[in-house]
Amino acid sequence: MGVLVRITVAESPAGGATVVKLAGELGVDTAGELAAALEKLLRHPNPTNRIVIDLTLLGFCDSIGLSTFVDAHRRCAASGGYLALAAPSPFMHKLLGVVGLTRQVPAYATVASALAGGEEGRLR
Repeated sequence: MGVLVRITVAESPAGGATVVKLAGELGVDTAGELAAALEKLLRHPNPTNRIVIDLTLLGFCDSIGLSTFVDAHRRCAASGGYLALAAPSPFMHKLLGVVGLTRQVPAYATVASALAGGEEGRLR
């Protein structure tokens, strides 16, 4: 059994977005926890309905975890907000690029650049 995912949701929005910090492994056994946390945010959105997911401490993610990011991004966008990924480890950066997720979900080198939006710090 691998390290479970730890999800920390910021108490108050930073830069207009709620920061969700992930640590551990996000996979078939743990993606439901993230989906539930994001669902709670989407049911009770902040005024801008913006979410930044901090990947700094996420060591592993499988296809189920990646699809959780895509689904939440689509739902945020449909309500006028966004979901962005931030600060991926080298493994996660490579994974996001290989599967082409950065073409669908904005990803940034740092949490600060994700909060700022725009093109500076955006990963391709």
